[in-house]
Amino acid sequence: MKLKLTKLTTLMLIGLVGLSVNAFAVGGGKKSKGKSKTKSAAIPPKKFIDPANMDLTVKPGDNFFEYANGSWIKQNAIPAKETRWGSFNILHQENTDRLLGILKEVSKTTHPAGSLEQRVGDLYASGMDSVAIEKLGYDPIKADLARIDKITDLNGVVGEAVYERVNGEASPLFGFGVSQDEKHVTKHVAGINQGGTTLPDRDYYLKSDARTKKIQEAYKQYIIALFTLTGSSADDAAKNAATIFAIEATLAKAQLSRVAMRDPNVTYNKFAVADFAKTTPHLNWVELLPQMKVAGQDTLNVGQPAFFKTEDTLLAATPINDWKVYLKWNVLKGSSSALSSSFVAANFVFTSALSGQKVQTPRDERMSGLVDGGIGELLGQLYVAKYFTPAAKQYMVDLVNNLKVTLGERIQNLAWMSDATKARALKKLNAFTVKIGYPDKWQLYEGLTISRTDYLGNVRVLSVWRYNYGVSQIDKPVDKTRWGMSPPTVNAYYNPVNNEIVFPAGILQFPFFDFGADDAVNYGGIGAVIGHEMTHGFDDEGRQYDADGTLRDWWTKDDADKFKIRADQVVAQYNGFTVLDTLHVNGKLTLGENLADLGGLNVAYAAFKKTKEGQSTKKIDGFTPDQRFFLSWAQVWRGSQRPEAAAQRILVDPHSPEQYRTNAPLTNIDAWYTAFDIKPGDKMYKKPEDRTKVW
Repeated sequence: MKLKLTKLTTLMLIGLVGLSVNAFAVGGGKKSKGKSKTKSAAIPPKKFIDPANMDLTVKPGDNFFEYANGSWIKQNAIPAKETRWGSFNILHQENTDRLLGILKEVSKTTHPAGSLEQRVGDLYASGMDSVAIEKLGYDPIKADLARIDKITDLNGVVGEAVYERVNGEASPLFGFGVSQDEKHVTKHVAGINQGGTTLPDRDYYLKSDARTKKIQEAYKQYIIALFTLTGSSADDAAKNAATIFAIEATLAKAQLSRVAMRDPNVTYNKFAVADFAKTTPHLNWVELLPQMKVAGQDTLNVGQPAFFKTEDTLLAATPINDWKVYLKWNVLKGSSSALSSSFVAANFVFTSALSGQKVQTPRDERMSGLVDGGIGELLGQLYVAKYFTPAAKQYMVDLVNNLKVTLGERIQNLAWMSDATKARALKKLNAFTVKIGYPDKWQLYEGLTISRTDYLGNVRVLSVWRYNYGVSQIDKPVDKTRWGMSPPTVNAYYNPVNNEIVFPAGILQFPFFDFGADDAVNYGGIGAVIGHEMTHGFDDEGRQYDADGTLRDWWTKDDADKFKIRADQVVAQYNGFTVLDTLHVNGKLTLGENLADLGGLNVAYAAFKKTKEGQSTKKIDGFTPDQRFFLSWAQVWRGSQRPEAAAQRILVDPHSPEQYRTNAPLTNIDAWYTAFDIKPGDKMYKKPEDRTKVW
């Protein structure tokens, strides 16, 4: 259960799922006292493992995902507004409904200027005022387009790119952010990364198969649509699309692949600002950084140095008018979802070509996502007060401690690791920081002003605030109390530079956790989530960071070689899985998540076996405790997805598809074979000597 290593403005996260989804915090809750026994008797007890959701015609050893979830999947079609549908999405919808209840209530009335309620309510209200937004058309960006028209030289092009970034309009040419210095983790460093493209991955520009060409054409039609909506002729809009695609394709060719960037040492390249500026004469970083509000810095971390050399050459070789078209496009695409309905519709036509989504997400749900994403720790305070309980937090504290001890025992018992490396691994494990529910110190977004009547203005103000906050941290000590996800998020993450595992309130509900559930269900759900995030500290990326989060090698060479042998076995196993026609899982891209799934499930099972129920054989609803543990794991990943979404995820998502997240780890766990009497001849069977053992 994991997300990809994502370089954010202030931290790196490795999370549970690729697409962050939000949901209601606590499912089940403690049973209320004083209710009529007659009424209670009339309500059938909740089935935490429900055979009605299973396909019992499938042998568990042939396809455990289908065995555990087949009937549910057949009976639950993907809603038109979704690209996939399953446990995470259901929680997301439930949570969205609860957030909408909060937002609609708080936006009804007037609140003191600058208060939490005023900013939350007015941000939502500004986005819901579709009548006002429609009347404006594209008026809110006319001045931006006119400003770009006045550019006359290359300095103007680069200056405009900086202006758009600093003013919350767009991020042309490259990525920029402030994060912890991975080799000096108490300090911040400014960094630049490859960027300048629109499609989700470089391969969309470089490949020429039918599926990719269809998406390329949809992208070009999107460009044409937005330029046409702002007054360009059809011919000029088509020429603009060709110009933009050519520029972005050149940038894409210079970008490193996602697999290459999985090695944090590849993307850690500290330069003296003046020295790096000499390699990119048309991007003078000595002058640009102060314009980007980064003054007085003598060093810069460059994620992909070769990319910037290519970009610098491209800057000089491309006509100024072409760059003006490119810069206008960045303003257009950055604003389209906040303009009138024609722009929103064009945006949806394009994104649906990528994802397969059939109808647009309702406006109120989009606005809920905007508020949660923009000022999540303001909305989160309202959410936590209503939906999160101290009892849930205490349950998690106890469970985390149990799994931490168990992982330590497993490390001590590893046959392939030397005592020296074990000692350092245990030191790192014991240094884990654990965050549960919500921050101890809320982000208050000081200085952020929200208007009730300016939706696009609010979107940009949020972007400017985040930008200014990031650059303001450069000379300040790292604040390790900050969170990378909002409290309602149904996800979890490991942050290697803080050596911390974080569990937002939103994930603490069924099917992950329920106060009324047996230990097998909770350990197979939230227990495996906890184990997953812990294991990220020791996956192929996380293992490169030491106990205090510093990117520093703490392994003996022999132990590192033994780890790589086991990791390569995992890569090979997942490379063999087919998703669509000729598309296979990318075992190298998904390695970290796959290792965390395998390790997390092993740790959770070992911890479960310490419980009273884990040591019994008593059946519930016809299943033994061990069977319920593995069925609980499977139902967490219950779901299906549209073919378009599946194809996109293969390129961009470091998580394997749900059926393989369910099945593949099980094939390496002896207890699963025993629990379901898996025998040679079953399709998922692996010989004992072929089962991969890592953590």
